[in-house]
Formats: sequence, structure tokens, C-alpha cells
Amino acid sequence: MRRKIKLIGVPLDLGQSHRGVDMGPSAVRYAGLAVRLANLGHEVWDCGNLSVPVRETLSTVRDVAYLAAITRVCKGAYQAARDAVGHGFTPVFIGGDHSLAIGTIGGITEEEPAGVIYIDAHGDFNTPKTSPSGNIHGMVLSHLLGDGYARLVNLGRTGPKLKAEDVVLVGVRDLDPKERLRLKEQRIKVFTMRDIDEQGMGNIARQSLDILGHHSRIHVSLDADVLDPMEAPGVGTPTPGGITYREAQLLMEIIADSRRLSSLDVVEINPVFDNRNHSAMVVSDLTASIFGERIL
Repeated sequence: MRRKIKLIGVPLDLGQSHRGVDMGPSAVRYAGLAVRLANLGHEVWDCGNLSVPVRETLSTVRDVAYLAAITRVCKGAYQAARDAVGHGFTPVFIGGDHSLAIGTIGGITEEEPAGVIYIDAHGDFNTPKTSPSGNIHGMVLSHLLGDGYARLVNLGRTGPKLKAEDVVLVGVRDLDPKERLRLKEQRIKVFTMRDIDEQGMGNIARQSLDILGHHSRIHVSLDADVLDPMEAPGVGTPTPGGITYREAQLLMEIIADSRRLSSLDVVEINPVFDNRNHSAMVVSDLTASIFGERIL
């Protein structure tokens, strides 16, 4: 299926602690993503990067300065997502840290709901009250479901952007204690690494699509740290025991087969921790697969 694809860089590094993730969009571009997608027959428009303030130009009072800056960036992402979908494009947001998804998912759901397959080693379901670190990239889904800083909960439009039944998490293996309780209380479907080990990625991928069967549109939010660090070392929060390259490819291919993909985040690529841009090349491979690249 030939698509019109917009590549939108969001070099946001304020939602987490490590420097370098702001270079993620450049690393993925350098890995040749636009050419890969064009070679598949898609019409590709690279829109450059959204404006993001440099960390050193902000106040050292992180909870005040960073929150305001993240809100501004997410508002830009919200508008970019809304405009892309409204004009018939499939937006691909290249990060940057995962907090950008507060804006992207908000924007793509403004006119019509969508299901979200959130592929991540972490639950990203902390709140400002439960987070051990205070990092907003670990609070993304909480804000989208209506719990957190008011300015992020109400970003773009007032109130939650998702319901619990709109979300499936895949690849989770590192949860904070209070975050674990909150996920259970909200009854959000989580497929952990144990589930993948026992059931296989093919089964997990199809179950995820079935759970979101009430949506014709699927947004995929892919955090590179879901991969085992041996596969993708270039991330800020590596956690052992992640999914393999081939498991990730299978997940992308099955989502592509559903023909329901409406938008994509690719986040948390950090070239500072990488080896010769390997992680960005892996992410480029996975993105090509979700847009239809096949072995045969």
C-alpha cells in the first residue's frame, strides 16, 4: 500500500536525564530511513525538526523550566500530528525522548480515536507523585490517560486522550513498584517479556491487534530500549533481557499486514551510547518493515 509519509524530527532531551538523545533524529536520518521508505514506493517528505530549546539555556530548576519547555515542544508535536493526519499523511516522529508522545498521540487522536501499541521495556505509567526520578518520559501514558501535570493532561484539548482499553504495552520488563500497581488498577493490557518467551512474538502481535480491534487506526510508539542491549546499545536506559532483532521484525511485519498503521513514534535512540550508529540502523530496518519491506 503506497503511502504519503512525513518524517518529523523531535530532538527532545528534557524528559530524561542523559544527554545525547537529541541527536537521535540525525542518527536515524544518517541511517538512510527516507531512502529505505522511498525505495518501497512511498512518497516521503522530510519536514525537518521541531524546535526544541537547548538544555543549557534553561533554568536549573528542572521541574519548572523543563516542564514548560516539554509542554511547548509537545504542543508543536500535537499540531504536527494533527495536520499530517488531516492532510492524508502517515506521520513518523523521530525522537528524542519518549515524552514527545504526549503530543504526537494527542494530535493523531484529535479527530478520530486510535489504538496504541506501546512497545517499550518500561511502563511509562508513573505520575509526578509516584516517579522515583521525576523524568517525564516515564509518565507518558499516565498523562495521556488523564493523570499528571495539568498542562500536559490538557495539552491540545482538555482531558484524557486515551482510555485504558485503547492501549497495549509490549516488551515490558522493568516497572517501578507503584507503577506496577497502577497498571493493574487501570487494567491496561501488558505483555511482558515472560509472555513473549512463553507465547512467542507472533501470538503476542496478533493478540495486540485483536485487543485493539475496535479501532481501525493503530499508532505504534516504539522505544528502542525494548530491544535487548546486545541488539541496540544506543539507548539511555538499557535493560537486559529484551526482545531480539528477529522478534522485533516479526512484530513490525504483522502490524504492517494488518494495514491499520496510521502513525509511528521512534524514540530514545542515543548515539552517545551507540556503536557506529548500529541502533539507528536497526530502528531504520524496523521502520522499513512496518511500512511493508519483506524478505520475499
